[in-house]
Amino acid sequence: MIHIRTKDEIELIRKSALTVTATLTQVANFLRPGITTASIDKMAEEFIRDNGGIPSFKGYGPSYSPFPASLCISVNEVVVHGFPSNYELKDGDIISVDCGVYMNGYHGDHAYTFAIGNVKPELLKLMRVTKESLARAIAEAHEGNRIGDISFAVENYTNREHGYGVVRELVGHGVGKKLHEDPQVPNYGRRGDGKRLKENTVLAIEPMINLGTRDVLTLEDGWTIVTADGKPSVHYEHTTRVGKNKGEALSSFEPIEAAERANKELNTGHLDSI
Repeated sequence: MIHIRTKDEIELIRKSALTVTATLTQVANFLRPGITTASIDKMAEEFIRDNGGIPSFKGYGPSYSPFPASLCISVNEVVVHGFPSNYELKDGDIISVDCGVYMNGYHGDHAYTFAIGNVKPELLKLMRVTKESLARAIAEAHEGNRIGDISFAVENYTNREHGYGVVRELVGHGVGKKLHEDPQVPNYGRRGDGKRLKENTVLAIEPMINLGTRDVLTLEDGWTIVTADGKPSVHYEHTTRVGKNKGEALSSFEPIEAAERANKELNTGHLDSI
């Protein structure tokens, strides 16, 4: 069932989504070479709970294998669902941080990929193109369009124009009272295909784009998804309201980007352009 949200519900989802934004902004301030991904997760969980939220991801999934952390932290060739660990971030890594927050009965879901130190230009380009594809997809999230119009916007820009691999096994989704709701939102497809969009549907749109092949593998832990060729992958996500004429991101990249710029300037003395 696809839910059409009231204005009050939209504002509650926005509050959850912006709490995710605030959490990712704290991550942007915290990141540097030498810290462990487990320390990022610990900091983020404390921040979420201190601000009245509950981590959406911690304990999510089947009872025999619940997700063990508050953040999905995916480094380099890990596409999504990476476990925080004692891995120490290194200069040149890229790290996708996916976060969900539950508060006031609604979830927000939001992800950002960060560059650690001096990252190769080809990876900075992959990050920039993937982020731009999300903006293009959100512009297509308006009443009267179909899911396929969102999907096409991502695939056309990242694959047809830039030659990157578009992951097919994982998709965006509706979000609201549950973390994952209908409809599914693939990152590949044709214009005019799929369910017709209605205003005030809320979607988590999330391009997952690989430098090389689109093929992925699942590790033995049952969660961690990696690229089949070992090349890096990038992931960005916004909680998005379907609008009358264009989509509206209920989460925001602006404070994350500002914190990221300040952190890079502090730690490296220069800025990379993403």
